[in-house]
This record gives sequence, structure tokens and C-alpha cells, in this order.
Amino acid sequence: MLKYAIRRMIYVLPTLWAVVTFVFFLIRIVPGGPAVAALGSYATAESIRQLEEQMGLDKPILVQYGIFLKDLCQGELGKSLITQKPISQEIARALPYTLDLAIGGMVIGILFGIPTGIITALRRNRPPDYIGRILSLVGISMPEFYLGILLMYILAIKLPFFPVLGGGDFSNLGSRLYHLFLPALTLGIIMTAFISRMVRSSMLNVLREDYVRTARAKGLHERVVIYKHALRNALIPTVTVIGIYMSILMGGSVLTEIIFSRPGLGKMMVFAVKDRDYIALQSVIIIFSAFVFLFNLITDLLYSLIDPRIEYH
Repeated sequence: MLKYAIRRMIYVLPTLWAVVTFVFFLIRIVPGGPAVAALGSYATAESIRQLEEQMGLDKPILVQYGIFLKDLCQGELGKSLITQKPISQEIARALPYTLDLAIGGMVIGILFGIPTGIITALRRNRPPDYIGRILSLVGISMPEFYLGILLMYILAIKLPFFPVLGGGDFSNLGSRLYHLFLPALTLGIIMTAFISRMVRSSMLNVLREDYVRTARAKGLHERVVIYKHALRNALIPTVTVIGIYMSILMGGSVLTEIIFSRPGLGKMMVFAVKDRDYIALQSVIIIFSAFVFLFNLITDLLYSLIDPRIEYH
């Protein structure tokens, strides 16, 4: 397994390089620039030119690309073109909030999605199944920003149980969880819908298998048949969905962080686009891409834990 993980990490390097290169050149052909964003649209051409010289944007684009790759290979993400602060420091402050949000949404989705999928599969074409399928369809169809605003209106304004905005004091676990609940619930409801539908579909397929009928014929307790034999095999496609959706959660954090005014990579990326801060934008995309790869790798490795018959070569 270790050799497989190392090989996957080596294979992903060309992909990361291609993503970074594509973004590097794409954002530089967009009209405008960080100097204009920093000085305003009424700035003179001379002041814009001087600021671009200070930022190093007067150099040919290939020279800028070479400098960027050199710094990246040395582990340097550079400095923000707007704040002139090291990008690594800003990412270190924002990343924990984004990870809290993604992990919180995933936990809620797993805790509610898997039981809902099992119940709807075992009660197929009965009221619990109909209710679960309708709710999952609503969860999948509802836009993330609308669901976030709706939860904010109900649970933070009409019923002031939770804060409307902010990420809380990161050094205080209670404050972090208190501010995290509504944003995580927003992502968790949508993830619950995806997971429950996948678990239901997988369980229905597994329950028709011969080994399940054999287990029941042996007189095993129904709970043992469901949770030891059926669910374990039904979890393999479910883990795939969870791994894929964790990548979506990282990207989905952008809207959620804006709606709830949470600090995080998503909010940082939006402001980098607004300010034409190329260095900050590139760095955030690198981090997002690295986590997408990490989630995919973890998903692959979990297969062997669920089903020991799966081997890696």
C-alpha cells in the first residue's frame, strides 16, 4: 500500500504542474491587473507603471513564470501583490477554517446519510422510503446559497440560536463549533442527500446477492446480516461518493464562506480574483488541487480497509 501511495503522489505532480501552469497564464490574459485594482480606475498610467515595476509585473510573462516555478519548487508561495505579506501565512490562517467547514459537512452527511440510506432500503416502497427519497431529492435540488440563507434566516434571525456571521475564535473550541454549526449544516444537508441515495441503491443491490440469502438461511440475526454482510459491501461505492464529494465540499466552501462571512480559502480566493492578486490566487488553487488529490488517495486506500480482498500493485 505504501508503494502504491508513493507512486500515486509521483503521478500527481504533472497534473498539479498542468493546473498551475494553466491558471498562471489564464489569469494574466484577463483585462486589468493588481496595480489597477490597488490604485483604482482613476489612477494615472505613470502611477500604475511604477506600481507594476515594484510588483515585478513589468517583466516578460515567461520570466514571471520561471520565477514562480523556481519559488514553488523551493516551497515558496511568494508574497501577496496587494498586501505584500507572505502567502503562506495567510493560507495558514485561512486553511483551518476551510478544513473545519469541509470536515463538519462530511461528518453531518455521514451521520445522517448512511442511516437514512439503510432505512429507506430496508423499507423499500413504504412510507419511510418515500419520505427519505423525497427529502434526498429536495437536498440535491436545493442550491447551496439558498439553503444557507434559509438556515440563517430560521436559526439565526427568527430563532437566534446561532450566530449569523463570522468564524469564531479559533483558539476556543466551543466558539469554533458554535460558529461552524450553520455553515456545516448547509453543506451537510446536501451531502446527506447524496450519501443516502447512494447507500440506498447499493444496499438494494447487495441485499439481492446470494451470500446475503445464505447468511439469513444460516439463521443469523437480521442485524448481523445487515451490518456485517450487506452494509460492508455496500460501503465501497459510498466511500467513492464521499471521497468525490469531499473535493466538492472544498470548492463549495467558497459560497458558504461568503454567505456566512467566514474566513477561509474560499473567501481568500474570491478577494484574490477581485484584486487581481495573481500570486494569492495561484497559491489557493495549488492548495485546493493538493487536497483534491489527497482526498482521492485516502478514498483509494480506504477500499482495502473495507474489503481486504482489494490489493494494490
